[in-house]
Amino acid sequence: PSVPRHTNRLINEKSPYLLQHAHNPVDWYPWGQEAFDKAKTENKLIFLSVGYSTCHWCHVMEEESFKSKEIGEIMNEHFVCIKVDREERPDVDKVYMTFVQATSGGGGWPMSVWLTPDLKPFAGGTYFPPEDGVHRVGFRTVLLRIAEQWKENRDALLESSQRILEALRHTSEICVQGQESPPPAKEVMDTCFQQLSRSYDEDYGGFSKSPKFPTPVNLNFLFTYWALHQTTPEGAQALQMALHTLKMMAHGGIHDHIGQGFHRYSTDQHWHVPHFEKMLYDQGQLAAMYSTAFQISGDEFFADVVRDILLYVSRDLSDQAGGFYSAEDADSYPTATSGEKQEGAFCVWAAEELRALLPDPVKGATEGTTLADVFMHHYGVEEAGNVDPMKDPHQELKGKNVLIARCSPEQTAAQFGLEPVWLSALLQECRQRLSSARAQRPRPHLDTKMLAAWNGLMISGFAQAGAALGEQGYVSRAVQAAAFLRTHLFDPNSGRLLRSCYRGKDNSVEQSAVPIQGFLEDYVFVIQALFDVYEASLDQGWLEWALHLQHMQDKLFWDPKGFAYFSTEGGDPSLLLRLKDDQDGAEPTPNSVSVTNLLRAACYSGHMDWVEKARKILAAFSERLQKIPITLPEMVRATAVFHHTLKQVVVCGDPQGEDTKEMLHCVRSVFSPNKVLMVADGDSTGFLYRQLPFLAFLERKDGKATAYICSNFTCSLPVTSVQELRGMLSP
Repeated sequence: PSVPRHTNRLINEKSPYLLQHAHNPVDWYPWGQEAFDKAKTENKLIFLSVGYSTCHWCHVMEEESFKSKEIGEIMNEHFVCIKVDREERPDVDKVYMTFVQATSGGGGWPMSVWLTPDLKPFAGGTYFPPEDGVHRVGFRTVLLRIAEQWKENRDALLESSQRILEALRHTSEICVQGQESPPPAKEVMDTCFQQLSRSYDEDYGGFSKSPKFPTPVNLNFLFTYWALHQTTPEGAQALQMALHTLKMMAHGGIHDHIGQGFHRYSTDQHWHVPHFEKMLYDQGQLAAMYSTAFQISGDEFFADVVRDILLYVSRDLSDQAGGFYSAEDADSYPTATSGEKQEGAFCVWAAEELRALLPDPVKGATEGTTLADVFMHHYGVEEAGNVDPMKDPHQELKGKNVLIARCSPEQTAAQFGLEPVWLSALLQECRQRLSSARAQRPRPHLDTKMLAAWNGLMISGFAQAGAALGEQGYVSRAVQAAAFLRTHLFDPNSGRLLRSCYRGKDNSVEQSAVPIQGFLEDYVFVIQALFDVYEASLDQGWLEWALHLQHMQDKLFWDPKGFAYFSTEGGDPSLLLRLKDDQDGAEPTPNSVSVTNLLRAACYSGHMDWVEKARKILAAFSERLQKIPITLPEMVRATAVFHHTLKQVVVCGDPQGEDTKEMLHCVRSVFSPNKVLMVADGDSTGFLYRQLPFLAFLERKDGKATAYICSNFTCSLPVTSVQELRGMLSP
């Protein structure tokens, strides 16, 4: 490779996103004191650019503007330029995204914000084209105008930035408004269900026309709504909405039929043409959702999708030390000699390619039928390509096909006169051939950053899948990843989580010179994962660590005045706002998950202060939960769990005994959103017995594995029959 003409300070960073910009002619600084001091000393404005390594429009803005020598000179002359990886520093991202959304009505990445030397924002947006167009001002023009304003109207800009900051502080405050009780669960659940029903797409599933996102938080809510309303028409409707959405997604182009896993979102109503990046947090949450769908329905279709997701993550997003990588990019080079990357190039197919790869005649089918005929019919392949030009503004997918299961296996089999079982084997053979062919293409960029929060979500995916499907290998993978977190993303001296670590040279795991401390979301998703790992593996060490981290989360993030948790620690002067997220998005908001975590923690420890904290979170968000619960479906779900009280399902027996295993299988095979599982193995010196003295009074009946259903540490009569236990597990 040629020697780069420019190298800036980002060359010393670990983040793949920052390293992508290390050879721009822009004099980039990472977020930190060196940049802040330079801005103050030279009395210069700061240009802050925030993005992530698999962001398509971030790549576009880099190619057009940040690689331009001329634009780089303007940036270097007038501004101190700072680059931030939003996945590394969600705290910085949230502060300035709050500003951009409040002042422009929209948001997204790349985020471009101009700050005063004391870090207060006064202008911002997202992607800017380099030059002026008919409808948009170009980046060069914006830079020069803002530099001119700073020169001519400095005092007015400073005053304006102060006013903006005060307004943001006021509008972003979430605290208890007088009333100090959680909202009524039934009313909030019903309102959320009605709001979701109104946005539900009955034909294709999902909750909007387009673009269409997976939104696991909505599906999780619907499963819980069904569990608590099983005998009502609304309950049946909720279940149908969730299962239909999951089926349509699995059939769609958002699901990678050749390389497994799910892409970020669909650009159309039909789940057909995706935005092709793949994010770890989607795989983790969708593995959990498809596991729940299998638990409830018993339909192997959903179990197969779980296996598909976990195969992808194990093969393509796993570090050899046990952690999980963050994402795969949407863009890649179509061929090894291409000069320009294109979105989806790794995943799409031309009809003639498929004919060349699948020329074999099919035995037993209509005369002259080839493998390609069967495969192309089943997956909606068209000779001229199957992508709507309206969904392909840059014509990167012209003449190409995004695979989508257009027919049921029965329909395709009937079309060609085949047995459905034989068809399944044929399609499997075709997919394997295409997988081998695709492996010859240049791969998309892999972001090998490992984040505590997203690893937590993925560990939950493996642990819940292992429990629901009875697959010990998935439980072992969850345990391996939890051990990775304890080794690489936890500081035993301070007892605190770290945010990120990185794949280094020779596949070692590296840490930044100054490690980034964990944020609220890191604690919340890791604690949730550790509870899931305990329930799947029964190793009490994970419980002990989870409870330690919950105490640490309380200490670092709890707001004793307004209740609920702040997203960030206090005491960082470079963060102008301490925020509380108030919307479940691609991931649930940490306060939503914290409610359930706190209730689980109380069940495993007897520490009732945690139930009180859960109540206070719900009280802090009460107004929002009652008015627009659809913005917080995971917290609405947690409200129901809070009001229904968690059931402690205690199985007394030898964890290795067949009778105990049979009971555990029964507990794990039933979806009950308000249960926690624990095993009393008779070891009175163990962690659980020390935490919960009442366990010592629970005994096996007639020497058999025995279950008790306890609520607030008061227990039912002993149960030794699996059938009886199954009946008692219903919410």
